[in-house]
Amino acid sequence: MIVDPQFHARYGPTAVVAGATEGIGRAFAHQLAEKGLDLILLARRTELLEAEAHLLRRRHGVRVTPIAMDLGAPDLEARFTAAIDGHDVGLLVYNACYSKIGTFLDTDLAAKQATLDVNCRGPVVLCSTLAPRLVARGRGGLLLMSSMSGLQGTAMVATYAATKAFDTVFGEGLWVELRPHGVDVLVCVAGATSTPNFEAQTPEEKRSQVFPMSPEDVATGALARLGDGPTHYAGPLNLALATALRAVPRASAVRFMAKNTRKLYE
Repeated sequence: MIVDPQFHARYGPTAVVAGATEGIGRAFAHQLAEKGLDLILLARRTELLEAEAHLLRRRHGVRVTPIAMDLGAPDLEARFTAAIDGHDVGLLVYNACYSKIGTFLDTDLAAKQATLDVNCRGPVVLCSTLAPRLVARGRGGLLLMSSMSGLQGTAMVATYAATKAFDTVFGEGLWVELRPHGVDVLVCVAGATSTPNFEAQTPEEKRSQVFPMSPEDVATGALARLGDGPTHYAGPLNLALATALRAVPRASAVRFMAKNTRKLYE
């Protein structure tokens, strides 16, 4: 049963969720399935993908195609094209990201390159592949996840923060280019979120200091704003912080974010 006919007509019948097996990506997958959309799930871990696909089929009665895929792979374009061929895809949610916390000098080059591949090259490849199909349909959407760390340089996640700045600007550019063709683009800028990755990297006694949102609330807010674009800040606290950071000198914003990041992770 199609629970949200208007959403389904614009962004269905099939949505791709990249980075779909946990956290915000998993929340997107379940909320899109609740709206009646069939799904193509992309992630690296086959076992988790298969388990999530089984749960989504059983819970929501939608078609789910799980595809194990490294979104930083050199042959990503060919793999993604093969994954969506034969499917009428109306929506891409690019939630996948790679991040290694640590000082720039202590982070190896391979990790920095992986961050660039997954966080920057990945969305460019997937959007370049899918956008012409959406334009040909005259409807559809692209939803890119970004981060508050991308609003300014941030200590201990210098490369990651830069990739999130790229994602925001990239998505905003697509918004203004594709809107006349009936394609909606939204960048969702999230702050701290209670994902498995956040909980694995953040000491338990410090998590509450950054007021993490739930993945479900982040996904709900983003899907509600899809079509409004170009940029949505997840939750009122993140919106207030983004507004405040724009109002102060750039150096002050950098120092503020660096101080809080170091307090969490050093």
